Amino acid sequence: MAKTKEQAALWAHVAVTYGYVFLWIVLSAAVILYNKWVLAYYAFPYPIALTMWHMAFCSSLAWLIIRAGYVEPVKMNTETYVRTIVPIGFLYAGTLWLGNAAYVYLSVSFIQMLKASMPVAVFAVGCGFGTEHFTVPRLANMLVIGTGIAIASFGEINFIWIGVILQMASVATESTRLTLVQILLQRRGIKLNPITTLYLIAPCCFAFLCIPFAFIELPKILNDETVKLSPLIFLTNASAAFALNMAVFLLIGKTSALTMNVAGVVKDWILILLSYLIYKAPVTAMNLEGYGLAFAAVCYYNFKKLQDMQAAAKNPSTPSKSGPNLIPVQDEESSRLLDTSKGSSNGSAPSGSRG
Repeated sequence: MAKTKEQAALWAHVAVTYGYVFLWIVLSAAVILYNKWVLAYYAFPYPIALTMWHMAFCSSLAWLIIRAGYVEPVKMNTETYVRTIVPIGFLYAGTLWLGNAAYVYLSVSFIQMLKASMPVAVFAVGCGFGTEHFTVPRLANMLVIGTGIAIASFGEINFIWIGVILQMASVATESTRLTLVQILLQRRGIKLNPITTLYLIAPCCFAFLCIPFAFIELPKILNDETVKLSPLIFLTNASAAFALNMAVFLLIGKTSALTMNVAGVVKDWILILLSYLIYKAPVTAMNLEGYGLAFAAVCYYNFKKLQDMQAAAKNPSTPSKSGPNLIPVQDEESSRLLDTSKGSSNGSAPSGSRG
């Protein structure tokens, strides 16, 4: 009887956990598709403004949650904030701005394919900062990923250079941010969950975005007679972004980093399909072949990372130079600022406006 109850409790735990994973996949895909619609189809091609709105909305709700006592705030003095949070917030603002801008020019499916280059960027930046260990096999793995992305790009029908440059610049800032997170936060023992991340970093992102907004987008918005500013659209859009952060918050400690990466891969393939079905974005055979090659190489990369993490866990006295644990799928809307070895999302990136 006791064994039956234990089995029932185990299955209930598994059902709840994978229910949260499913919720994360749905919300993540929904936010990306919603942002694409707002930026490319709703007559509001202003990615900085949309990102700033997300930062203001999500940080305000995070502030209320912390002030209400539902989440314990992270104690941090001004010097630590300036030295750690500010540079990360600056890079994250760039990641969100550039990535959102890419949605104005490129299809969701092609952007997901370009995001597969994240391990290559993290590896290159990590080698420069000394957080990644250079080996010939890893370099070969990176070259395979790069080859797959190149093939997918060559097969893209709606290839627009400015969009590709914006997305790859976003990947570059994101990879630098991930590396600095490891150097500035993880080594100091600072752990942030999605709510405390929004509380600390979103206001910083908002402040940095004010500068380009004032010079680039504000004059255009003031002179744009066709611009649409529906409160319902923007409220539901920002609410979806915050709900995604809450889904990540609920997942903390309930699943592994590997499970989340597998879920991220599933989400990417679903997005490619939905982009094709909803926005009629053409996907060619060469697109899929190139992305498939890059996808396989990324899976192998994360598999080797997982092995390194397990080896480091068995020998904690051995210093690890394997960089950020598992390279997450670039999901800027979910609060994944810190990579975690146990999938506990102890830190995350503030929910922005991409996906």
